[in-house]
Amino acid sequence: MRVILFDLDGTLIDSTEAILDGFRYVFDKFKKEYPGDEKVKRLIGLPLDVMFKKLGVSDDVFKWVDTYKKRYREISKEKTILLPKAKEAIKEAKEFAKLGIVTTKTALYSRELLEYFGIMDYFDVLIGREDVIKPKPHPEPILKAMHLIRGAKREATFMIGDTCLDMVSAKEAGVKGIGVEFEYDKRLYECADVVKKDVLEAIREIKTFF
Repeated sequence: MRVILFDLDGTLIDSTEAILDGFRYVFDKFKKEYPGDEKVKRLIGLPLDVMFKKLGVSDDVFKWVDTYKKRYREISKEKTILLPKAKEAIKEAKEFAKLGIVTTKTALYSRELLEYFGIMDYFDVLIGREDVIKPKPHPEPILKAMHLIRGAKREATFMIGDTCLDMVSAKEAGVKGIGVEFEYDKRLYECADVVKKDVLEAIREIKTFF
């Protein structure tokens, strides 16, 4: 049995506009100078508390995280799109594999987004930030997803993502990582053995392994 795990942002969806809106909102609310869109984009994929700390927030960072989450939930659906070929890729993958989502986003909000786009039913498991102690690049999220998909084996499991966080997590979990191009992580070619233009190409690459 093949298992394919997907990152979310930059792999299946583009919620850049929603993420940036949320960060601008929080910095404005707490009257701290916003460090700029480019600095935020370079950190997307990391847990929110880590992102805020790297952007200079040192006081009560989880207050910032909670404020961001409330804003994000309000605007995420209208400011998020499915990436081109994402739904086609998911449908094609479902024909020969069990599927899961492994993300550092909040699982609750991720599920709401996937339900909004009509694709949640394709997935057997969704692992979000609140479901693990150690998020990507630690292997825990991938290993937990595999544990919940009965019969998953390392040699037949693949992780598709757009950042080195995904690739390192895959390597540490002992599964095959396949990178997909997106704007967030310019180092992807340095950390991924295989990089494809989009998620549909990644799915078709997986087919060649068997």
